[in-house]
Amino acid sequence: MNAFLHFFETLPTALKVGWVVLILSVFWIAEGYYSFVKFKYKKWQHAKTNFILLGFVFLINFLFGLFTIGIFKWLDDNNFGILHLIELPTIIELFLAILVLDFIAQYLVHYLLHKVPLFFRLHIVHHSDLNVDATTGTRHHPLDFLLRETFALVAVIIMGMPISYYLFYRILSVFFTYFTHANIKLPSKFDKALSYVFITPTVHKFHHHWELPWTDSNFGNMFSIWDRLFGTFVYADPSKIKYGLDILDHSTSNTITYQLYAPFNKHIKYKNKG
Repeated sequence: MNAFLHFFETLPTALKVGWVVLILSVFWIAEGYYSFVKFKYKKWQHAKTNFILLGFVFLINFLFGLFTIGIFKWLDDNNFGILHLIELPTIIELFLAILVLDFIAQYLVHYLLHKVPLFFRLHIVHHSDLNVDATTGTRHHPLDFLLRETFALVAVIIMGMPISYYLFYRILSVFFTYFTHANIKLPSKFDKALSYVFITPTVHKFHHHWELPWTDSNFGNMFSIWDRLFGTFVYADPSKIKYGLDILDHSTSNTITYQLYAPFNKHIKYKNKG
């Protein structure tokens, strides 16, 4: 197990980027054969905006990574965090670390991105995509992604986890990000059975529906247990899903300048969800 974790701890940056490219490519190609929706769009033109935003994600990851190296060293040197207070087998520690990261760095921050008006303004960029496909998983405003990374760091500090646990989680998270956003349709019975534990492509599509209440549902990334536990899980008729957001000018869905400025655009009115 230690050798397995050491592999992720020493994983070169080129391989991490390669993993992103590989998983994105696999699901992007699969969309052509197992489409959830038959989009009439120029796939590369649509992807251009999302790939530019992916560039910001890579940059933030790099800069944040330099900062967090010191955090991981401090946690280890000072035996800080829950995992330093209890003795558990490594496999159990890893599982707990993944659960906490999935809850805090995915479900909780995603929930707050929808419920806190200031945060939601950052998040509308992700929901502005009218053609949700694998590349939509990369579509985050830089400040939205920075907020997510901050919550991930909070989870790391609470648990006092080693960097190998965190990096293994990131590898899993990349897979689920592109899997759940991919424009693919799994066999309905299989998708529904899988959804009892994991977020599936169909489950996440309800979250990208253009209006409430579905927009405020299915916040999870890996595990569906959080949505089920806190009453935010939805699984209805997927044929009724319509992408976008009802407060946006959708003619600018693929305009990068509009998307970067959108959180600061006073003409975009946040709707009271009370």
